[in-house]
Amino acid sequence: MNRAAAAVTAAATAAPAMPGAEELARVSAELGHDAPALTAWALGLGQRLGLRAIVTTNFRPFEAVILHMACRVQPDVPVVWMDSGYNTAATYRFADALTRQLGLNLHAYLPRRTRAHREALEGPAPALDDPRHAAFTEEVKLEPFARALREMAPRIWLTALRASDSDERARMQPVSLNPDGLIKVAPLLHWSAKDLHAYCQTHGLPNNFDYFDPTKAEERRECGLHLAH
Repeated sequence: MNRAAAAVTAAATAAPAMPGAEELARVSAELGHDAPALTAWALGLGQRLGLRAIVTTNFRPFEAVILHMACRVQPDVPVVWMDSGYNTAATYRFADALTRQLGLNLHAYLPRRTRAHREALEGPAPALDDPRHAAFTEEVKLEPFARALREMAPRIWLTALRASDSDERARMQPVSLNPDGLIKVAPLLHWSAKDLHAYCQTHGLPNNFDYFDPTKAEERRECGLHLAH
């Protein structure tokens, strides 16, 4: 076999290349308003390239939607939960019920200290105007997520963030390349609460409205996770 023929053969058998920025922009434009299709594209890309995809969740209202969509495409897709230890009792019950209903491949990442340990030394979760709040957020949410990225080494990340959540999220794209080099996919970016409710009703999915995140404290405030990643 001559050199040219060998090069053609090598190209044909080589692993498919990761999509570049232009390709991601095209997919974002074409599928950004079609959540099931975008979910299928993201998980299909991971399967074709042999790259791990994850879905993150916090079991807030309407989280069942992204988890159901992802599990319909890939039932064993890893679901990563940064459990701060400060969730409501209803959120923990919802997480258990939805995990059983969908058969989630759930990976919970907790802070290195338990809530009881932290509070014994430092007291309750600090308020937003407390100078200790940034360190608290780092300990209970940002460090567990960084640890999840190191240990699971995903290349594709599906998230349920929505444009209506905050001004920062309204500026995001359905598909992007994040600072960690992950393809970040937000299939529900353009969905309204009405769309999410209808999906839950159609598919018999439970919901959870008794949710509180002490790292955000305010509904439209960013904790920093989606700004850093």
